[in-house]
Amino acid sequence: MFRPLLGGADGDGGIGSGGAWEPVTDGESGAGVFRSEDGSRYAKCVPADSATSLKEERDRVGWLSEQGVPGPRVLDWRVTSDASCLVTSAVAGVPADRVPAARLRAAWGSIADAVRSLHELPVRGCPFTRDLSKMFATARDVVARGAVNPEFLPEDQQGTPADELLVRLVPQLEQRLVQEAAESVVCHGDLCLPNIILDPETMNVAGFIDLGRLGAADPYADIALLLANSRETWADEGQANAADKAFAERYGIELDRDREKFYLHLDPLTWG
Repeated sequence: MFRPLLGGADGDGGIGSGGAWEPVTDGESGAGVFRSEDGSRYAKCVPADSATSLKEERDRVGWLSEQGVPGPRVLDWRVTSDASCLVTSAVAGVPADRVPAARLRAAWGSIADAVRSLHELPVRGCPFTRDLSKMFATARDVVARGAVNPEFLPEDQQGTPADELLVRLVPQLEQRLVQEAAESVVCHGDLCLPNIILDPETMNVAGFIDLGRLGAADPYADIALLLANSRETWADEGQANAADKAFAERYGIELDRDREKFYLHLDPLTWG
């Protein structure tokens, strides 16, 4: 997909340099992801109608790489009348969803530290936002278009109409907006285990990837996703609860379960 954009560039880090490109996966809306033959770079290519969102992702990757937070770097950017392509450096390591529970447990303190470091970036210096008003507007649009993917929903919600799920969140909106205004941080925006890369030797966080939703938001927009997604690795509810407690202690908060649940239920309605 869009292979013409992957050839013809010269110089270090260019789209066409460093050998062939291998397809990794087909993304949503016709996007394609490719890995360089030597594994050092990734290319994400999208059709012209998705160029704006990919450009925004490029800008977020570039900004975060300047903040001392480990992650990919922008290497190249190409635009034609038909498509756009972003090339970034790879983050060496293993995604956190691909390690067993014992290894994830060993990495858990480093993950909490890395999330806290990200959230401690000066939020006023962040040029991007993923604020709750924007998230809710996105959810309304996705729901109105009937584009909610039921597989993204919690199991106990998969049989409930999406518009009803959204209506259930409305009574909390004012309270959550107040909380966000008081505690806004720089959020990853899609903080699930596949987007956290671990050093396989030390089990320390090597970097964050997939930064297209990075921006100022309530910290629970990240925390809710991370804790929920990690439950797919823990062996049982006892391990999951222990991990939640350990994360909260290391991060430095007392978990607000209602706030956590609000963001966990809102996030699936914003994809589509």
